[in-house]
Amino acid sequence: MENFLLILFLSFTILSSKVYAQQNYSGNSVMSCKGTNETGTYSSFLYSCNGEKLSCRAFLIFRSLPPYNSVSSISNLLTSDPDEIVHINNISRSEILDQNKELIVPVNCSCSGQYYQAVTSYVIPSKYDTYFTIANNTYQGLSTCNALVHENVYNAMDLIPGLNLHVPLRCACPTKDQTRNGVKYLLTHLVTWGENISTISAQFSISSQSTAYANGFSENSVLYPFTTILIPLTEKPSSSQTRTINIAQTQIIYPSKNKISYKSIFIGVGAGVSLAVLCFILFIVLKHKKEKKSGEVVLGKGREGKQKWNLTEHILERIVGVDQMIKVFEFEELVAATENFSPRKRLSNYVYKGFIRGKLSAIKEMRTDISKEVKFYSKINHFNLISLTGVCKHNQLSYLVFEFMENGSLKEWLCKDDNPEAESWNFRIRIALDIADGLDYIHNFTDPAYVHNNISSNSILLNRDLRAKIANFSLARSADNEKSSSSIKCVKGRNGYLAPEYLEAGQVTPKIDIYAFGIVLLEIITGKGAVFEQDGKEVLLSETVLGIMDEESNIQEFADSRLQVKHPLGYIIEQTDLVLRLVKLCAACLKTEPEGRPTAAEIISTLMKIQSDVQN
Repeated sequence: MENFLLILFLSFTILSSKVYAQQNYSGNSVMSCKGTNETGTYSSFLYSCNGEKLSCRAFLIFRSLPPYNSVSSISNLLTSDPDEIVHINNISRSEILDQNKELIVPVNCSCSGQYYQAVTSYVIPSKYDTYFTIANNTYQGLSTCNALVHENVYNAMDLIPGLNLHVPLRCACPTKDQTRNGVKYLLTHLVTWGENISTISAQFSISSQSTAYANGFSENSVLYPFTTILIPLTEKPSSSQTRTINIAQTQIIYPSKNKISYKSIFIGVGAGVSLAVLCFILFIVLKHKKEKKSGEVVLGKGREGKQKWNLTEHILERIVGVDQMIKVFEFEELVAATENFSPRKRLSNYVYKGFIRGKLSAIKEMRTDISKEVKFYSKINHFNLISLTGVCKHNQLSYLVFEFMENGSLKEWLCKDDNPEAESWNFRIRIALDIADGLDYIHNFTDPAYVHNNISSNSILLNRDLRAKIANFSLARSADNEKSSSSIKCVKGRNGYLAPEYLEAGQVTPKIDIYAFGIVLLEIITGKGAVFEQDGKEVLLSETVLGIMDEESNIQEFADSRLQVKHPLGYIIEQTDLVLRLVKLCAACLKTEPEGRPTAAEIISTLMKIQSDVQN
């Protein structure tokens, strides 16, 4: 069926002029799963990194369709802040949205290699899912089959329920020319049946010429459903620019009004057949998802009126709002998953692993009030932040159930013997980028902004693909009050990560996370801990930075010896410039004055430049 659908879409041709632009319209080439990007960037993958900035705020249009017809489900699918979605679309967080209602979804768009992308993840729920259906049905064309194939290690024939996919979403940042002309944001718009350049431009109150320039086509170019175009905006989009689309009443409109060619008839018939096939596929997928999700419990509503709580109702109300969906596990489920909390299942003190409802999870025993931490997790949603999947209360203990991270903590990974991946600069720089992405999200894209307040190599976890996620948010706090302070002066395991202003005055701002990130980056470069032993004495890793900066000739000796690259003839290839650039970034993060430290977004930009040079 997928091949049949693919043939139908590829039978369409693109009639568009190729002018110098932000991006060139991809047309139906996005439907292919066979492309390659080895010789350059192609619009059938994602939008290329040709903007003025490497990272920016961008927006996506997503149409509400079951099961993604609530703010919670859509924010989880696209890794966007639910509070921002509520605000920008002027809707209630608890309402069930009309079918095909357009929503504006804000995302953080960043360059990754040759392409811009907003990163999210997707756990495959059904054996019927393929890269093609995930890109074009689930994500409605906001990702592409090609991009999914190249971003994930799984063979197209090996996709099974439970696999966690890395999903790059189509977004872009304005070019210098666009910025000069007042464009501040680019919105990724999903083309639907019968739309053309004029109607879409009118919807967003911009000129057809501006839209044409942003996408590299003329004003009478043909647009195809399930594809995207970029909308250049001088200000943030608003709910007044969105619609509820009635697919049944939509007509296929083409630019030529004087005559109807056989080609137009062919396109119309093909599009109708394609829609029917897609609807059939969607029906099968949704039916399977519904059956799979029948075992989940929604807070406040039991299945068929049956309620069986492990947490009292007043605790549940304090932890999450009535509109929030979260699994509440029975204690017996945790006992079965961990073999009665067997030492064999223990990952660390108070943390166990086990299969719960068919999914491998990490179960953390908590002896303190969990309401604050769970409330925090209910407000965040980002690929580089650990996901809380459920809670349980039993007697005086509480349990948090998290997604399982196969490679453990960054600290463990760096110390592991026989670790070939640790010999790669690419892996280490990507891990640093993931951490910075997560910090950028909590510092700038949550409401309120947060300070993690406990960044260390122990609080960074790595999944099976060595993608990093920030965990341990028990000390997180709002960053709204820049002058906030803490009475906590030292916590076991945090020595070596604490910023001077925190040690001296207990000052808590996002800059203390940046300082701690600088230490973690040093650990990534050197393979040493934040505190290590040298000549029988404990030494702070941060104290070695300034001395190294004064001796650039010996800078390469500072790096982990496993990162040495040997030439086939046996000698070590010089990498002084790479190490020096990374150490300089560390030094900037570790400046005594908080104001002198870079922001997370600036760190991302610097690391991306370094990553690009390493890959080249």
